[in-house]
Amino acid sequence: MDPVQLTIIVISFILTLLLVLLGVQVWYIFKEIRTSIVKMNTMLDDAKKVTSTVGDSVSSMSGVISGIKAALSVFKTFRKKSDEEGV
Repeated sequence: MDPVQLTIIVISFILTLLLVLLGVQVWYIFKEIRTSIVKMNTMLDDAKKVTSTVGDSVSSMSGVISGIKAALSVFKTFRKKSDEEGV
């Protein structure tokens, strides 16, 4: 076998081996990226639940405040009527 042919064959095997190893490393990188995306998705789902809970609390607090305002309005009306009757 000619030394040039032998060199080309050896270099071809080395390059093939390096490309296979590079492919495996890229596979592991993609696997890690997928794991990170799944974790981030879980965190975003949890954040959505928290903000939903806070939003519901604020909404119910708003309802309570509206009820208090309505009650005070009714008391004011009764107070005005009692003041008018007393005059």
